[in-house]
Amino acid sequence: MINKPARPHQKATSECGLWFDKLLGGLSDRQGYGYSMKTPNNLYEEDFYLWTQITAEQLKENQFTQVDVANLIEEIESLGRSEKRELKSRLIVLLMHLLKWHYQPTKRSESWRSTITEQRICIEGLLEDSPSLKPLLTEVFKDCYQKARIKASDETGIKLNFLPKESPFSLEETLESSYLDDER
Repeated sequence: MINKPARPHQKATSECGLWFDKLLGGLSDRQGYGYSMKTPNNLYEEDFYLWTQITAEQLKENQFTQVDVANLIEEIESLGRSEKRELKSRLIVLLMHLLKWHYQPTKRSESWRSTITEQRICIEGLLEDSPSLKPLLTEVFKDCYQKARIKASDETGIKLNFLPKESPFSLEETLESSYLDDER
């Protein structure tokens, strides 16, 4: 029988020290640096990357009692907020460029078209990765349009009151990849 080397998450708890030494650059005196596989409370603030590596290792090795649960919860919640922020940000940029495209036809450029395409692709990717974000689009669309309207006014010099208060584009049109194709 051939013995395959164990993957890091399959190592016995006693081998964590070897992994930990590697992570610290081969330093053998881990205790001298104040680190052990039990995550110190302040490691999260002192060395975030190391905290992530130790936490991942603890989870892989089922060392749940040693996991810094409070900070892990904070990070997981933060990931969700980050996804939501990215979706809103991309929607604002997309709507702003659609406004510019619509209200400044003589200034249309491939750069604007490219930005519109890029934002649509990225939004589509976000929704593929996290389908539960899709209902959020309807919820944030009006607010994102208002922000895009202000930004478009700032960038173009078009007076804010000239741009419609309600979006001239539906959510479906905003996200539709073929919308604009007839305007090349």
